[in-house]
Amino acid sequence: MRRSASLLIAIAVGCLLTGAVLFEEWKSGIPWIEPQVIDPGDAETPHSDAIVLFDGTDLSAWNEGEGWKVKDGFVEAGGKQGITTKEKFGDCQLHIEWASPEKVSGKGQGRGNSGVYFMQNYEIQILDSYENETYFDGQCGSIYKQYPPLVNATRPPGEWQTYDIIFTAPRFQEDGSLKTPAAFTVLHNGVLIQNHAELQGGTFWHKPPEYNKHADKLPIHIQNHGNNVRFRNIWIRNVEQLPAREDEPEEEA
Repeated sequence: MRRSASLLIAIAVGCLLTGAVLFEEWKSGIPWIEPQVIDPGDAETPHSDAIVLFDGTDLSAWNEGEGWKVKDGFVEAGGKQGITTKEKFGDCQLHIEWASPEKVSGKGQGRGNSGVYFMQNYEIQILDSYENETYFDGQCGSIYKQYPPLVNATRPPGEWQTYDIIFTAPRFQEDGSLKTPAAFTVLHNGVLIQNHAELQGGTFWHKPPEYNKHADKLPIHIQNHGNNVRFRNIWIRNVEQLPAREDEPEEEA
């Protein structure tokens, strides 16, 4: 028995030294589509396949916006309503930079409040949560009224902050029932604060979360909550899902 084990070890070592293949390589057999080649850009430049929603010059990619002021490369919330993209999106990756007012005014939910809505139903909260107490599932980086952020990565008032948000849209059955829930992964200032958190439904202020069947693609909305929050460098990428593993060819009998 010992001699057999020693022989196997010797063969394995010999194969490693000579580059010989001891085992046959396993391959899935799935006919994957070749991944597209893109330019990843840098800290100031969007990825080459991104759609620029705001480049610091105008709000041409958005509806509404009356009272919002574009200046010095950013746009400041104002007026009586938020802004909504003209284009509609499903699964996506959104990059947005924002800053709460440098002069602290108010407290709790009244301090640097805004939010980014996906499909006009699912909100990632924007709030000045730097030394500002409020309910945890309503603080900066929360999935509003559903999940607090894993950590509070908020910078001081007036400083620029970043959100990188990966959104997976919900899927519905033909009868309107939920097939798969929506999900968020969020990095705040480069820190993971939501890790593929599955939503219980829409993020409502006045009622519990619930799902109601809607279109596969809907606009992005930035909330105007009455605070002069600033925004810059907003871009988005459509994300195509890979085929399900169920498509793997069946093994021959």
